[in-house]
Amino acid sequence: MVLAIVNKELKWYGFRHITLLFFCALMFALDLFFYHSTIEYIGPGLGTIIPNFQVIILTLVGIFFFKEKLHISFIFSIPFAFAGLFMLVGIKWDALPDSYQLGVMMGLLTAFLYASFLLSLRKLQAGMEKSSFFYVLMLVSLATAFFLAIEMVRSGNSFEIPGIKSFLALGSLGLFSQVIGWILIGNALPQVRASYSGLILLIQPALAFVWDVLFFQRPTTLINWAGVLLALLAIYIATIGKGKTG
Repeated sequence: MVLAIVNKELKWYGFRHITLLFFCALMFALDLFFYHSTIEYIGPGLGTIIPNFQVIILTLVGIFFFKEKLHISFIFSIPFAFAGLFMLVGIKWDALPDSYQLGVMMGLLTAFLYASFLLSLRKLQAGMEKSSFFYVLMLVSLATAFFLAIEMVRSGNSFEIPGIKSFLALGSLGLFSQVIGWILIGNALPQVRASYSGLILLIQPALAFVWDVLFFQRPTTLINWAGVLLALLAIYIATIGKGKTG
């Protein structure tokens, strides 16, 4: 908001853009809700890898709805993705606790919601091409906060921040992850080859799984590690194919 005000970008774009804005924000709010729920059920490692399958969903949307070219590399990514997920989650699905199964399903739903958010965000930016990314990010963030606030009231949660430590953590999360992180990604990706950007972005889910094992003592077998590699390989291949289609 500060950056948008400094750049004198506050302007009205009409009800059509507002409708698209609220749809975009609703998808992001649902994405955040189910993403955090996924982490609660299956941990931050697997809970971060599964939502990154949104790359495959976006590529499928591009192929079927935007008539983008289907690359042979993407065809190979599909079996890798399913095999990796199968090895990650556990071979004996029926033996897994109901909460764990629910977490996996929520993770896949998160991937769909995040893909929907990115597609609507792309459409929103195209209609507001005269405004910078700061202004669009401000609008989406405020609208997303509105929907999340509704859920807070519905569930009876408190808006109170417990203490200075939590306040600083929230501030750091908003400033570094939401603002600076988005600025870096938004400015860097157009300047980097698709193969490099795809590989770099894979660091997030890869490290999330490593941190889950190191800091939260996630029980992990060699089959699970092999599943991680296959899942990340599938995401990487799909990212390259998506980059080629433009």
